[in-house]
Amino acid sequence: MGKKDHVSETPATAMLRANQVAFTEHPYEYLEHGGALHSAQMLGLDPFSVVKTLIMQDQDAKPLVVLMHGNCKVSTKNLARQIGAKSVEPCKPEVAQRHSGYLVGGTSPFGTRRQMPVYIEQSILALPQIAINGGRRGYLVQLDPQVCVRLLQAQPVHCAWVD
Repeated sequence: MGKKDHVSETPATAMLRANQVAFTEHPYEYLEHGGALHSAQMLGLDPFSVVKTLIMQDQDAKPLVVLMHGNCKVSTKNLARQIGAKSVEPCKPEVAQRHSGYLVGGTSPFGTRRQMPVYIEQSILALPQIAINGGRRGYLVQLDPQVCVRLLQAQPVHCAWVD
């Protein structure tokens, strides 16, 4: 990786480095509301292997993190049932930002401001590599999905749906 490709440290990359996690950095041109599909397209990646980090909350407004394939949605009903919550819904952007410490569109599950339970769509764990936000808009890191289990104690769930 050339010097110019290096993106300055974020809380996410600092956490990955501190834990000796091997990852590659993939900056791209950020597009407002472009989401995982845009970043996949910009970087020539399969959207299924680009993982989005979603900050959600349960009925008591307790935050949680959901890691989902870039081309799938979260079935909040299925998720709630699996984690023993009455309901789960996405946080409003400003609330998500407060919990994670990251700007929406640049949310990484690593190095969040608050410790939150992390749930990962189980099929993500079968992938050899995933691309996930590195803590800044327009910046993905590629790594082994098992890192999410090891560092974040991510619990596998089955709540993906494609519409």
